[in-house]
Amino acid sequence: MFEKSKNSVDNSRDVTQMSAGGSGRGAVIGPSVKIVGQISCAEDLLIEGSVEGSISSESHEVVVGVSGTLNADVRAHVVLIEGTVRGDITGLEKVVVCKTGNVLGNIDSPRVTLEDGAKFKGSIEMDPDVPSVAASAASNFKPVSSVPEDAEVE
Repeated sequence: MFEKSKNSVDNSRDVTQMSAGGSGRGAVIGPSVKIVGQISCAEDLLIEGSVEGSISSESHEVVVGVSGTLNADVRAHVVLIEGTVRGDITGLEKVVVCKTGNVLGNIDSPRVTLEDGAKFKGSIEMDPDVPSVAASAASNFKPVSSVPEDAEVE
């Protein structure tokens, strides 16, 4: 009765989806708010307004909403960009630039996703010490040949 239609796909975030348990805890910078300075927080952060300076939330998620505009460097566990960011982004776990996202700056994270339609200008550095899932799967891959071992190859 209250299920979301399977035909409608919505990648936009909801404040209640931000925290780990979906409990709705997290800070919100509304669309009419402009902050100049350093933001340091120990909870998830949704930015729909404007921020100039720096943002640090190393154990949590920072979401730049569609109307969010950052002229700032961001460092967080997970960074999700739906709006505009001018500055360097460090994601300790991953960085996602959504199809509505626009990033002008460098990204440093073990995992980076650029959705189809996302705008990005800068460089991406991915930590080589963290093995990717594809690389570890490839190293465990043993091809099965349908050709008998004693067959001659021309």
